[in-house]
Amino acid sequence: MEQLMGMQAQLMQAMMQCLDNKPVRGPPPVLVRDKRGEFMKGHPPVFTHASNPLEADDWLRAVEKQLNIAQFNDLEKVLYASGQLQGAAQDWWDSFQYGRPNDAPAVTWWEFKDNFWSYHIPDGLVELKQEEFTSLKQGSMSVAEYCDKFAQLSHYAPNDVDDDKEKQRRFLKGLYDGL
Repeated sequence: MEQLMGMQAQLMQAMMQCLDNKPVRGPPPVLVRDKRGEFMKGHPPVFTHASNPLEADDWLRAVEKQLNIAQFNDLEKVLYASGQLQGAAQDWWDSFQYGRPNDAPAVTWWEFKDNFWSYHIPDGLVELKQEEFTSLKQGSMSVAEYCDKFAQLSHYAPNDVDDDKEKQRRFLKGLYDGL
């Protein structure tokens, strides 16, 4: 025991000498970015309810854009997006959370988006938008208007435009024949 105590005293003495000879430095300071501040700088919209279900989709895309700019991780996205819900939308979120088992893992961003979409945007409407995209023709629209409408509707038919060649083919097919 005396020998062990002697060795411990020697080690302590050696450590003290090392500390006396070298300035003590802690870990480098961690630079913390204010992600919430960056998120709010983009003025993310608040969502309460939508008279037009496509407004819910517009809200989701606008919020997701700001979340990505602020470089939030999956769980932070859910936290901050749900913070932009008010009124009936907040009631939906509360109900969704209460309906989950207590031991369920945290809600992922994909799960949030999927359930938000399912609740606020009827499947029938998405099918109508897909059909509208499939039958889209320039008609009396200018090329710029047709391009905007094509981009807007292509969001609802991702399988039809997942390949760039197919996307170009569909775009050209809908242009006015005279072009």
